[in-house]
Amino acid sequence: MAKVMWKPGTFEYPIPAVMVSCGNMEKSNIITVAWTGIINTNPAMVYISVRPTRYSYNLIKESGEFVINLTTENLARQTDWCGVRSGENFDKFKEMNLHKEKANFVNCPLIKESPVSIECKVKEIQELGSHHMFVAEVLSIDADEKYIDEKGAFDISKCDLIAYANGGYYPLGNKIGKFGFSVQKKKK
Repeated sequence: MAKVMWKPGTFEYPIPAVMVSCGNMEKSNIITVAWTGIINTNPAMVYISVRPTRYSYNLIKESGEFVINLTTENLARQTDWCGVRSGENFDKFKEMNLHKEKANFVNCPLIKESPVSIECKVKEIQELGSHHMFVAEVLSIDADEKYIDEKGAFDISKCDLIAYANGGYYPLGNKIGKFGFSVQKKKK
């Protein structure tokens, strides 16, 4: 079977679909972002890429902080809606019946319904073209205690997280292995 060549574009899938909260507890917004990821382990760093024309862009640029809130199957409608409506015209927390929770290190609200909220401090902004990339240090990871197992570990399999791929939202499937399973010695 031969591969068909397409013009260059954004076709690395699946990727996380996250709701990024920004602003402060009084004047806040939620923007859905799929251009996000991990950059570094130590210090823990992530990025989000946002078009400068978006309402949230200046909220993030001016405050220098944001929160990445992971999304679930139960949050799929809210995730999509917050991505197609502007915070300039809507109070997305109110419209989507989402609840603000105070963060530990940033002034942005966490989204209470999210299983994991990642508090971030912007370190630099890279102007890349259609999007500007906010490179940020992770200040805190706030995990809902209902996803913490009896050993104190976060059980991601209970979250029903979703991903974004080629214009659609998809549930993440069953675990098929763990890091290092391919070289792990078999128990006798």
